[in-house]
Amino acid sequence: MNTTLWILTSVLAGAFTIGGIAQMTMPIEKYRSLATSQHWVDDFGPGKLKAVGAIKTTGALGLVVPAIGDIAPVLVPLAACGLMLFMSGAATTRLRCSEWGSMVGDMAFIALFAFIAWGRFDLAPFA
Repeated sequence: MNTTLWILTSVLAGAFTIGGIAQMTMPIEKYRSLATSQHWVDDFGPGKLKAVGAIKTTGALGLVVPAIGDIAPVLVPLAACGLMLFMSGAATTRLRCSEWGSMVGDMAFIALFAFIAWGRFDLAPFA
């Protein structure tokens, strides 16, 4: 179970770090043109997009850095819980924009972060 949790956590942390950095560094028009699923940025300004990217990157780093550095590894499941809340906000935005397909993806992320939180709180906590 520990290996499964590490693999899942690493993949999600990598993806969310890349996504967060893209949101912080790209102009809003360029970010919107990446995919049709990025129309949600029309409701936000450049500063808010950078804030979303910073939150995403911080959460992603919180999934792995505390465990790798062996400094307060209890922060790993807490970061997963925080990213669940973050993705709940993303799903709410998708719901408002009637982007049903993208909302299903957001719900899948919520489930994956819930699994990581459960796994690190109960199934295979860090010793």
